[in-house]
Amino acid sequence: MQKVIVIGYVWPEPNSSAAGTRMLQLLQIFRDKNWEVTFACPAVQGEFCYDLRQMGIVSKTIQINDSSFDEFIKKLQPSIVLFDRFMMEEQFGWRVAEHCPNALRILDTEDLHSLRKARHQAIKDGKEFHIDQLKRYNLAQREIASILRCDISLLISEVERELLIAHFKIDASLLVYIPFMTEAPSTESINALPTFEERQHFVTIGNFLHAPNRDVVMYLKKEVWPILRKKLPKAEMHVYGSYAKEHNLQLNQPKEKFFVKGRAESAAEVISNARILLAPLRFGAGLKGKFIDGMQNGTPCVTSSIGAEGMHGNLPWNGIVSDDLETLVAETVALYTNKDRWQQAQQHGFEILSTRYQKEHFQQQLLQKIETTQNNLSAHRTQNFFGSLLQLHNTQSTKYMSMWIEAKNRN
Repeated sequence: MQKVIVIGYVWPEPNSSAAGTRMLQLLQIFRDKNWEVTFACPAVQGEFCYDLRQMGIVSKTIQINDSSFDEFIKKLQPSIVLFDRFMMEEQFGWRVAEHCPNALRILDTEDLHSLRKARHQAIKDGKEFHIDQLKRYNLAQREIASILRCDISLLISEVERELLIAHFKIDASLLVYIPFMTEAPSTESINALPTFEERQHFVTIGNFLHAPNRDVVMYLKKEVWPILRKKLPKAEMHVYGSYAKEHNLQLNQPKEKFFVKGRAESAAEVISNARILLAPLRFGAGLKGKFIDGMQNGTPCVTSSIGAEGMHGNLPWNGIVSDDLETLVAETVALYTNKDRWQQAQQHGFEILSTRYQKEHFQQQLLQKIETTQNNLSAHRTQNFFGSLLQLHNTQSTKYMSMWIEAKNRN
Protein backbone atom coordinates (compact mmCIF):
# COMPACT_ATOMS: atom_id res chain seq x y z
CA MET A 1 0.00 0.00 0.00
CA GLN A 2 1.26 3.45 -0.92
CA LYS A 3 1.77 6.07 1.77
CA VAL A 4 1.07 9.57 0.44
CA ILE A 5 1.66 12.98 1.96
CA VAL A 6 0.25 16.09 0.33
CA ILE A 7 1.94 19.31 1.40
CA GLY A 8 -0.76 21.92 0.90
CA TYR A 9 -0.36 25.63 0.30
CA VAL A 10 -3.75 26.14 1.97
CA TRP A 11 -6.35 23.84 3.48
CA PRO A 12 -8.87 22.74 0.83
CA GLU A 13 -12.06 24.80 0.57
CA PRO A 14 -14.02 23.26 -2.34
CA ASN A 15 -16.95 25.63 -1.82
CA SER A 16 -14.66 28.66 -1.96
CA SER A 17 -12.37 27.99 -4.92
CA ALA A 18 -11.73 25.73 -7.89
CA ALA A 19 -8.30 24.99 -6.43
CA GLY A 20 -9.99 23.44 -3.40
CA THR A 21 -12.19 21.30 -5.64
CA ARG A 22 -9.22 20.10 -7.65
CA MET A 23 -7.27 19.17 -4.54
CA LEU A 24 -10.14 17.04 -3.26
CA GLN A 25 -10.31 15.32 -6.66
CA LEU A 26 -6.65 14.35 -6.38
CA LEU A 27 -7.03 13.22 -2.78
CA GLN A 28 -10.02 11.10 -3.77
CA ILE A 29 -7.97 9.29 -6.40
CA PHE A 30 -5.48 8.24 -3.73
CA ARG A 31 -8.17 7.24 -1.25
CA ASP A 32 -10.05 5.22 -3.90
CA LYS A 33 -6.92 3.07 -4.09
CA ASN A 34 -7.03 2.69 -0.28
CA TRP A 35 -3.70 4.45 0.01
CA GLU A 36 -2.76 5.98 3.36
CA VAL A 37 -3.00 9.75 2.93
CA THR A 38 -1.79 12.62 5.12
CA PHE A 39 -2.49 16.26 4.33
CA ALA A 40 0.06 18.63 5.89
CA CYS A 41 -0.17 22.40 5.65
CA PRO A 42 1.53 25.44 7.23
CA ALA A 43 -1.52 27.70 6.78
CA VAL A 44 -4.14 28.46 9.41
CA GLN A 45 -7.36 26.46 8.99
CA GLY A 46 -10.25 28.71 8.04
CA GLU A 47 -13.95 28.53 8.76
CA PHE A 48 -14.79 26.85 5.45
CA CYS A 49 -12.09 24.15 5.35
CA TYR A 50 -13.23 20.74 4.22
CA ASP A 51 -13.21 18.11 6.97
CA LEU A 52 -10.67 15.66 5.56
CA ARG A 53 -11.61 13.09 8.19
CA GLN A 54 -14.66 12.35 6.06
CA MET A 55 -12.27 10.90 3.49
CA GLY A 56 -10.15 9.03 6.03
CA ILE A 57 -7.28 11.50 5.63
CA VAL A 58 -4.99 12.53 8.49
CA SER A 59 -4.39 16.28 8.85
CA LYS A 60 -1.15 17.75 10.17
CA THR A 61 -0.15 21.38 10.76
CA ILE A 62 3.49 21.96 9.87
CA GLN A 63 5.89 24.90 10.20
CA ILE A 64 8.06 26.49 7.55
CA ASN A 65 11.77 26.95 8.28
CA ASP A 66 11.52 24.52 11.17
CA SER A 67 13.39 21.26 11.64
CA SER A 68 10.33 19.71 13.30
CA PHE A 69 9.23 18.83 9.75
CA ASP A 70 12.39 16.71 9.37
CA GLU A 71 11.43 14.47 12.26
CA PHE A 72 7.85 14.27 11.02
CA ILE A 73 8.76 13.25 7.46
CA LYS A 74 11.46 10.80 8.60
CA LYS A 75 8.94 9.04 10.81
CA LEU A 76 6.22 9.03 8.17
CA GLN A 77 8.48 7.76 5.34
CA PRO A 78 5.99 8.34 2.50
CA SER A 79 6.35 6.63 -0.85
CA ILE A 80 4.75 9.62 -2.61
CA VAL A 81 4.98 13.33 -1.78
CA LEU A 82 2.72 15.77 -3.61
CA PHE A 83 3.52 19.48 -3.38
CA ASP A 84 0.53 21.80 -3.78
CA ARG A 85 2.03 24.59 -5.93
CA PHE A 86 5.69 25.34 -6.45
CA MET A 87 6.01 27.46 -3.31
CA MET A 88 5.58 24.34 -1.17
CA GLU A 89 8.23 22.50 -3.16
CA GLU A 90 10.61 25.41 -2.59
CA GLN A 91 9.95 25.33 1.15
CA PHE A 92 9.90 21.59 1.79
CA GLY A 93 11.35 19.89 -1.29
CA TRP A 94 14.93 19.84 -0.05
CA ARG A 95 13.84 18.33 3.28
CA VAL A 96 11.88 15.60 1.48
CA ALA A 97 14.80 14.85 -0.84
CA GLU A 98 17.20 14.65 2.10
CA HIS A 99 15.11 12.47 4.41
CA CYS A 100 12.99 10.46 1.91
CA PRO A 101 15.20 10.24 -1.19
CA ASN A 102 13.25 7.32 -2.68
CA ALA A 103 9.83 8.98 -2.40
CA LEU A 104 8.23 9.98 -5.70
CA ARG A 105 8.02 13.78 -5.80
CA ILE A 106 4.94 15.17 -7.58
CA LEU A 107 4.20 18.86 -8.14
CA ASP A 108 0.61 19.97 -8.71
CA THR A 109 1.08 23.32 -10.42
CA GLU A 110 -2.64 24.31 -10.12
CA ASP A 111 -1.93 26.77 -12.94
CA LEU A 112 1.27 28.41 -14.15
CA HIS A 113 1.48 31.22 -11.62
CA SER A 114 4.13 33.03 -13.63
CA LEU A 115 1.93 33.05 -16.74
CA ARG A 116 -1.04 34.44 -14.82
CA LYS A 117 1.01 37.14 -13.09
CA ALA A 118 2.89 38.14 -16.24
CA ARG A 119 -0.41 38.58 -18.05
CA HIS A 120 -1.66 40.65 -15.12
CA GLN A 121 1.42 42.87 -15.28
CA ALA A 122 0.89 43.41 -19.00
CA ILE A 123 -2.65 44.62 -18.26
CA LYS A 124 -1.31 47.01 -15.62
CA ASP A 125 1.32 48.32 -18.01
CA GLY A 126 -1.17 48.66 -20.86
CA LYS A 127 0.97 46.42 -23.06
CA GLU A 128 0.35 43.32 -25.12
CA PHE A 129 1.61 40.12 -23.50
CA HIS A 130 4.18 37.93 -25.28
CA ILE A 131 5.32 34.49 -24.11
CA ASP A 132 8.98 35.49 -24.50
CA GLN A 133 8.52 37.89 -21.58
CA LEU A 134 8.27 34.87 -19.27
CA LYS A 135 11.88 33.87 -19.95
CA ARG A 136 13.04 37.06 -18.22
CA TYR A 137 10.58 36.73 -15.36
CA ASN A 138 12.00 35.66 -11.99
CA LEU A 139 8.78 33.91 -10.98
CA ALA A 140 8.89 31.79 -14.13
CA GLN A 141 12.47 30.79 -13.38
CA ARG A 142 11.50 29.71 -9.87
CA GLU A 143 8.43 27.84 -11.08
CA ILE A 144 10.21 25.98 -13.87
CA ALA A 145 13.11 25.12 -11.55
CA SER A 146 10.57 23.52 -9.22
CA ILE A 147 9.06 21.54 -12.10
CA LEU A 148 12.51 20.26 -13.05
CA ARG A 149 13.32 19.22 -9.47
CA CYS A 150 10.20 17.07 -9.24
CA ASP A 151 9.72 13.64 -10.82
CA ILE A 152 6.26 14.46 -12.19
CA SER A 153 4.38 17.75 -12.55
CA LEU A 154 0.63 17.88 -13.04
CA LEU A 155 -0.65 20.46 -15.52
CA ILE A 156 -4.32 21.38 -15.46
CA SER A 157 -4.22 22.88 -18.96
CA GLU A 158 -3.03 21.37 -22.24
CA VAL A 159 -2.01 24.86 -23.32
CA GLU A 160 0.37 25.19 -20.38
CA ARG A 161 1.84 21.73 -20.94
CA GLU A 162 2.59 22.58 -24.57
CA LEU A 163 4.02 25.96 -23.54
CA LEU A 164 6.50 24.29 -21.20
CA ILE A 165 7.54 21.79 -23.86
CA ALA A 166 7.76 24.21 -26.80
CA HIS A 167 9.12 27.36 -25.15
CA PHE A 168 11.07 26.06 -22.16
CA LYS A 169 12.15 22.67 -23.58
CA ILE A 170 10.84 20.72 -20.60
CA ASP A 171 10.93 16.97 -21.28
CA ALA A 172 7.39 15.69 -21.88
CA SER A 173 8.07 12.72 -19.59
CA LEU A 174 8.03 15.11 -16.61
CA LEU A 175 4.59 16.54 -17.40
CA VAL A 176 1.13 15.02 -17.03
CA TYR A 177 -2.07 16.68 -18.18
CA ILE A 178 -4.69 16.23 -15.46
CA PRO A 179 -7.60 18.70 -15.81
CA PHE A 180 -10.67 19.00 -13.61
CA MET A 181 -12.32 15.58 -13.43
CA THR A 182 -16.09 15.23 -13.63
CA GLU A 183 -18.79 12.66 -14.22
CA ALA A 184 -20.64 12.80 -17.53
CA PRO A 185 -23.99 14.57 -17.02
CA SER A 186 -26.85 12.07 -16.96
CA THR A 187 -30.10 12.52 -18.84
CA GLU A 188 -31.94 12.68 -15.52
CA SER A 189 -29.73 15.46 -14.14
CA ILE A 190 -30.01 17.46 -17.37
CA ASN A 191 -33.79 17.14 -17.43
CA ALA A 192 -33.97 18.35 -13.81
CA LEU A 193 -32.23 21.66 -14.62
CA PRO A 194 -34.26 24.90 -14.89
CA THR A 195 -35.38 25.67 -18.42
CA PHE A 196 -34.65 28.76 -20.50
CA GLU A 197 -37.94 30.31 -19.42
CA GLU A 198 -37.33 29.53 -15.74
CA ARG A 199 -33.99 31.33 -15.72
CA GLN A 200 -33.19 35.01 -15.69
CA HIS A 201 -30.33 37.45 -15.17
CA PHE A 202 -26.55 37.13 -15.32
CA VAL A 203 -24.18 35.65 -12.76
CA THR A 204 -20.46 35.70 -12.21
CA ILE A 205 -18.69 33.83 -9.42
CA GLY A 206 -15.16 33.54 -8.09
CA ASN A 207 -13.02 33.80 -4.97
CA PHE A 208 -12.14 37.46 -4.36
CA LEU A 209 -8.68 36.46 -3.13
CA HIS A 210 -7.87 35.56 -6.74
CA ALA A 211 -6.73 38.61 -8.73
CA PRO A 212 -8.39 37.67 -12.07
CA ASN A 213 -11.75 37.41 -10.29
CA ARG A 214 -11.39 40.82 -8.64
CA ASP A 215 -10.39 42.33 -11.96
CA VAL A 216 -13.30 40.86 -13.92
CA VAL A 217 -15.81 42.26 -11.41
CA MET A 218 -14.36 45.75 -11.89
CA TYR A 219 -14.37 45.26 -15.66
CA LEU A 220 -18.00 44.19 -15.59
CA LYS A 221 -18.97 47.11 -13.37
CA LYS A 222 -17.16 49.82 -15.32
CA GLU A 223 -17.14 48.62 -18.94
CA VAL A 224 -19.50 45.75 -19.71
CA TRP A 225 -22.60 46.17 -17.56
CA PRO A 226 -23.35 49.83 -18.37
CA ILE A 227 -23.67 48.89 -22.06
CA LEU A 228 -25.36 45.54 -21.54
CA ARG A 229 -27.91 46.98 -19.13
CA LYS A 230 -29.11 49.49 -21.73
CA LYS A 231 -29.82 46.68 -24.17
CA LEU A 232 -31.43 44.40 -21.56
CA PRO A 233 -33.03 46.81 -19.07
CA LYS A 234 -34.90 44.10 -17.14
CA ALA A 235 -31.79 41.95 -16.57
CA GLU A 236 -29.66 41.98 -13.42
CA MET A 237 -25.99 41.26 -12.80
CA HIS A 238 -25.37 39.06 -9.73
CA VAL A 239 -21.81 38.77 -8.40
CA TYR A 240 -20.84 35.99 -5.98
CA GLY A 241 -17.48 35.18 -4.43
CA SER A 242 -15.87 34.11 -1.18
CA TYR A 243 -13.69 36.46 0.86
CA ALA A 244 -15.13 39.71 -0.50
CA LYS A 245 -13.64 42.74 1.25
CA GLU A 246 -15.57 45.87 2.14
CA HIS A 247 -14.39 47.71 -0.97
CA ASN A 248 -15.61 44.77 -3.10
CA LEU A 249 -19.03 44.86 -1.46
CA GLN A 250 -19.24 48.61 -2.03
CA LEU A 251 -19.58 47.88 -5.75
CA ASN A 252 -23.11 46.73 -4.98
CA GLN A 253 -25.44 49.15 -6.79
CA PRO A 254 -29.10 48.03 -6.72
CA LYS A 255 -30.20 51.09 -8.71
CA GLU A 256 -27.95 49.92 -11.53
CA LYS A 257 -29.14 46.32 -11.07
CA PHE A 258 -25.56 45.34 -10.19
CA PHE A 259 -25.65 43.16 -7.07
CA VAL A 260 -22.53 42.03 -5.16
CA LYS A 261 -23.67 39.23 -2.86
CA GLY A 262 -20.46 37.74 -1.45
CA ARG A 263 -20.19 34.04 -0.72
CA ALA A 264 -22.74 31.71 -2.32
CA GLU A 265 -24.08 29.01 -0.06
CA SER A 266 -24.58 26.86 -3.16
CA ALA A 267 -22.69 27.72 -6.35
CA ALA A 268 -24.80 25.19 -8.25
CA GLU A 269 -28.02 26.88 -7.18
CA VAL A 270 -27.07 30.42 -8.16
CA ILE A 271 -25.52 29.31 -11.46
CA SER A 272 -28.38 27.01 -12.46
CA ASN A 273 -30.94 29.78 -11.90
CA ALA A 274 -29.04 32.27 -14.08
CA ARG A 275 -29.53 32.41 -17.82
CA ILE A 276 -25.88 33.28 -18.55
CA LEU A 277 -22.60 33.06 -16.63
CA LEU A 278 -20.74 36.23 -17.60
CA ALA A 279 -16.98 36.36 -16.92
CA PRO A 280 -14.88 38.06 -19.64
CA LEU A 281 -11.55 37.54 -17.84
CA ARG A 282 -8.75 39.88 -18.86
CA PHE A 283 -5.93 37.71 -17.55
CA GLY A 284 -5.40 34.35 -15.89
CA ALA A 285 -3.99 30.88 -16.47
CA GLY A 286 -5.00 27.25 -16.08
CA LEU A 287 -8.61 26.15 -16.35
CA LYS A 288 -11.49 28.15 -14.90
CA GLY A 289 -13.61 26.18 -12.45
CA LYS A 290 -16.52 28.62 -12.83
CA PHE A 291 -17.02 27.48 -16.43
CA ILE A 292 -17.00 23.81 -15.45
CA ASP A 293 -19.70 24.73 -12.93
CA GLY A 294 -21.56 26.56 -15.68
CA MET A 295 -21.49 23.55 -17.98
CA GLN A 296 -22.56 21.16 -15.22
CA ASN A 297 -25.53 23.38 -14.45
CA GLY A 298 -26.51 23.91 -18.06
CA THR A 299 -25.65 27.60 -18.01
CA PRO A 300 -24.07 29.06 -21.18
CA CYS A 301 -20.88 31.01 -20.52
CA VAL A 302 -19.66 34.29 -21.99
CA THR A 303 -15.95 34.94 -21.67
CA SER A 304 -12.69 36.02 -23.32
CA SER A 305 -10.09 33.95 -25.18
CA ILE A 306 -8.08 33.72 -21.94
CA GLY A 307 -11.17 32.58 -20.06
CA ALA A 308 -11.84 29.76 -22.53
CA GLU A 309 -8.15 28.90 -23.00
CA GLY A 310 -7.50 25.16 -22.85
CA MET A 311 -11.07 24.34 -21.89
CA HIS A 312 -12.89 23.19 -25.01
CA GLY A 313 -10.22 21.97 -27.44
CA ASN A 314 -11.70 21.74 -30.94
CA LEU A 315 -15.27 21.59 -29.66
CA PRO A 316 -17.69 24.54 -29.91
CA TRP A 317 -17.73 26.71 -26.77
CA ASN A 318 -20.88 26.69 -24.66
CA GLY A 319 -21.69 30.33 -25.29
CA ILE A 320 -19.62 33.29 -26.47
CA VAL A 321 -15.85 33.88 -26.65
CA SER A 322 -14.78 37.40 -27.62
CA ASP A 323 -12.07 39.89 -26.69
CA ASP A 324 -13.88 42.78 -28.37
CA LEU A 325 -16.30 44.57 -26.04
CA GLU A 326 -18.79 45.59 -28.72
CA THR A 327 -18.93 42.08 -30.19
CA LEU A 328 -19.14 40.48 -26.76
CA VAL A 329 -22.14 42.63 -25.76
CA ALA A 330 -23.99 42.12 -29.05
CA GLU A 331 -23.48 38.36 -29.00
CA THR A 332 -24.43 38.17 -25.32
CA VAL A 333 -27.73 39.92 -25.98
CA ALA A 334 -28.47 37.47 -28.81
CA LEU A 335 -27.63 34.50 -26.59
CA TYR A 336 -29.74 35.84 -23.70
CA THR A 337 -32.84 36.42 -25.85
CA ASN A 338 -32.71 33.56 -28.38
CA LYS A 339 -33.97 30.29 -26.90
CA ASP A 340 -32.72 28.07 -29.74
CA ARG A 341 -29.25 29.56 -29.60
CA TRP A 342 -29.21 29.30 -25.81
CA GLN A 343 -30.21 25.61 -25.88
CA GLN A 344 -27.54 24.86 -28.47
CA ALA A 345 -24.90 26.53 -26.27
CA GLN A 346 -26.12 24.51 -23.29
CA GLN A 347 -25.74 21.29 -25.27
CA HIS A 348 -22.20 22.26 -26.26
CA GLY A 349 -21.34 22.47 -22.55
CA PHE A 350 -22.58 18.95 -21.91
CA GLU A 351 -20.53 17.71 -24.87
CA ILE A 352 -17.37 19.40 -23.57
CA LEU A 353 -17.81 17.76 -20.15
CA SER A 354 -18.46 14.32 -21.63
CA THR A 355 -15.56 14.52 -24.08
CA ARG A 356 -12.80 16.34 -22.21
CA TYR A 357 -13.23 15.91 -18.44
CA GLN A 358 -14.07 12.25 -17.91
CA LYS A 359 -12.99 11.35 -14.38
CA GLU A 360 -12.15 7.68 -15.01
CA HIS A 361 -9.84 8.42 -17.93
CA PHE A 362 -7.65 10.89 -16.07
CA GLN A 363 -7.64 8.88 -12.84
CA GLN A 364 -6.23 5.93 -14.73
CA GLN A 365 -3.74 8.11 -16.58
CA LEU A 366 -2.35 9.54 -13.34
CA LEU A 367 -2.16 6.20 -11.55
CA GLN A 368 -0.40 4.61 -14.53
CA LYS A 369 2.15 7.44 -14.66
CA ILE A 370 2.83 7.08 -10.94
CA GLU A 371 3.35 3.34 -11.23
CA THR A 372 5.59 3.57 -14.30
CA THR A 373 7.75 6.31 -12.79
CA GLN A 374 8.12 4.58 -9.44
CA ASN A 375 9.16 1.36 -11.15
CA ASN A 376 11.87 3.22 -13.08
CA LEU A 377 12.66 6.02 -10.66
CA SER A 378 16.45 5.82 -10.84
CA ALA A 379 16.50 5.87 -14.65
CA HIS A 380 13.85 8.60 -14.72
CA ARG A 381 15.96 10.83 -12.49
CA THR A 382 19.16 10.06 -14.41
CA GLN A 383 17.46 11.18 -17.60
CA ASN A 384 16.37 14.41 -15.89
CA PHE A 385 19.95 15.68 -15.49
CA PHE A 386 19.10 19.36 -15.12
CA GLY A 387 16.55 18.49 -12.47
CA SER A 388 19.23 16.63 -10.51
CA LEU A 389 21.57 19.58 -10.91
CA LEU A 390 18.97 22.01 -9.62
CA GLN A 391 18.10 19.65 -6.78
CA LEU A 392 21.74 19.59 -5.67
CA HIS A 393 22.20 23.36 -5.69
CA ASN A 394 18.74 24.12 -4.28
CA THR A 395 19.26 21.66 -1.44
CA GLN A 396 22.45 23.42 -0.43
CA SER A 397 21.29 27.05 -0.80
CA THR A 398 17.74 26.60 0.52
CA LYS A 399 18.86 24.30 3.30
CA TYR A 400 21.31 26.75 4.83
CA MET A 401 19.02 29.74 4.34
CA SER A 402 16.25 27.86 6.12
CA MET A 403 18.57 26.79 8.93
CA TRP A 404 19.70 30.41 9.32
CA ILE A 405 16.07 31.62 9.53
CA GLU A 406 15.26 28.90 12.07
CA ALA A 407 18.25 29.86 14.20
CA LYS A 408 17.32 33.53 13.97
CA ASN A 409 13.74 32.78 15.03
CA ARG A 410 15.00 30.99 18.15
CA ASN A 411 16.99 34.06 19.28
